[in-house]
Amino acid sequence: MAVFVTRRIPAEGLRVLSQAGGCRVQLWDSEEPVPRAELLAGVAGKRGLLCLLTDRIDREVLEAAGPSLKVISTMSVGFDHLALDEIKKRGIRVGYTPDVLTDATAELSVALLLATCRRLPEAVEQVKNGGWTTWKPLWMCGYGLSDSTVGIIGLGRIGQAIARRLKPFGVKKFLYTGSRPKPENAAEFEAEFVPLLRLAEESDFVVVTCALTPATQGMCNKDFFARMKKTSVFINTSRGAVVNQEDLYDALAHGQIAAAGLDVTTPEPLPTDHPLLSLKNCVILPHIGSATYATRSTMAVLAANNLLAGLRGEPMPQELQL
Repeated sequence: MAVFVTRRIPAEGLRVLSQAGGCRVQLWDSEEPVPRAELLAGVAGKRGLLCLLTDRIDREVLEAAGPSLKVISTMSVGFDHLALDEIKKRGIRVGYTPDVLTDATAELSVALLLATCRRLPEAVEQVKNGGWTTWKPLWMCGYGLSDSTVGIIGLGRIGQAIARRLKPFGVKKFLYTGSRPKPENAAEFEAEFVPLLRLAEESDFVVVTCALTPATQGMCNKDFFARMKKTSVFINTSRGAVVNQEDLYDALAHGQIAAAGLDVTTPEPLPTDHPLLSLKNCVILPHIGSATYATRSTMAVLAANNLLAGLRGEPMPQELQL
């Protein structure tokens, strides 16, 4: 069973593949993404493909692979990089890695929220450049979580994990929105399901954790930011394309909202001359939501086991139902 792995994944995942009997692995042995030409060549004639969220698996790739390709395993919880309609048409099974990165992503989301609302990157810079001269009553003041209203867009696994971590900070009220009410998810936090724009109007903190779909693409736009409070903080750890970044820049630059923290952008990486990077009230991280050693290793092992199970015709530990 020949498989192509599009990146040097953590050793634990590669070990699972190398120890599997009858599995011949071709690896793009680099920390950097596989070039398009190498991807098209590498996937040709393979039965299995283990890819990352940076790999665009579209019709061209599937045609290059040919009819032998039976399984795609992505080392990610998101799957917007996969042409699912084309994959389904060809009867290819898909594995992914949900759940295992929930805690790490929730921790990062809370860290980003706190860093943004309490202006931590700005404060560190003041210490380094001599801006810290004396104690001043209103210098470096930000916004706190105590008695606040937190609105979560997408109360799935990660949204719930974030709410669970924020609750002990003294959050007064949780709101959430999505495609439908989820009372079973909301009960723990007594969260209220509201329309998107009401969430924008009433929240002191807006946290985006929804999946990227045609319905959510560009959802956080000019109208959305116009409804938010001038003192509110916007956090996105889902996918960059959920946000209209030009509208976000305008809202931040003109004081329409207080601050924003992003772990995801469009494109990734964000060009160093992007306008958002010129703003002191915008904290941007390089998509590190799941970046703990333990989480990445667990993701690699799960992706490898998904691939092997699919190749053997067995149930995958985590299969995407197409």
